[in-house]
Amino acid sequence: MLEINLLSVTYRQTDPSGVLALDQVSLSVQPGEILVVIGPNGAGKSTLIRAVSGALPYLSGSVSVNGKDLAHLSSIQRARQLAVVPQARNMPAAFTVFQSVLMGRTPYLGWLGQTNSQDHRVTRRSLELTLTLELAERRVGELSGGEQQRVLLARALAQDTPVLLLDEPTTHLDLQHQSSLLNLVRQLADDKKLAVLMVLHDLNLASLYADRVALLVAGRVRAIGTPQEVLTEQDLSSVYNIPVHVIPHPDYGSPLVLPDGRFGASL
Repeated sequence: MLEINLLSVTYRQTDPSGVLALDQVSLSVQPGEILVVIGPNGAGKSTLIRAVSGALPYLSGSVSVNGKDLAHLSSIQRARQLAVVPQARNMPAAFTVFQSVLMGRTPYLGWLGQTNSQDHRVTRRSLELTLTLELAERRVGELSGGEQQRVLLARALAQDTPVLLLDEPTTHLDLQHQSSLLNLVRQLADDKKLAVLMVLHDLNLASLYADRVALLVAGRVRAIGTPQEVLTEQDLSSVYNIPVHVIPHPDYGSPLVLPDGRFGASL
């Protein structure tokens, strides 16, 4: 279980008057659950992922996994608790896909950094799950943005952690691979009982794949609950500053968010 308690973050750590990027955010994610964070640009969604992962220091609050306060763990111990699929792709271009995904095994290597057959088996399985095995010998720099995004997910899976953090993982993916990736995340949450915290820009994808949705506005949690509870016309129209219509999806019954076409905007 991932527990975020009263987490506050400012980018100006030495300035007590600095504006908070996150203001006492509290969230929990149970094993097997997908919690999707939504909100307008600048709401603090990516900041939340970075703070929870340890990439960004926080002013106050705590983050724990299965009762272990991550602030008290070493970087290696933390890396065994949660894996991250970041928004930005920064993998070394000269490495092969297999080598890049094998890096996910780093928290389990001995002091000499030698990999073993188990590491290679986990890496191959992660490539298979993300449909990137055929890319194994390709250089990362030769891949499209969508292919790199799937390789990042494979690397996170190779890390074999109970918590998975994803920051807008469908960026640069076409419709087919958006569906494939999110179906895989859903399957992993169900089968491996992963606690998944995911930021999504697309409200309708959030509606389809989230068990619960957290609406983040100006660094604060404005609403949290099921998609039906959070994706309401009143809240979304207010937060995104555009009239929206919310109707039941004709096939799934989940909320379907439709911006008012007269305003020429999309969510």
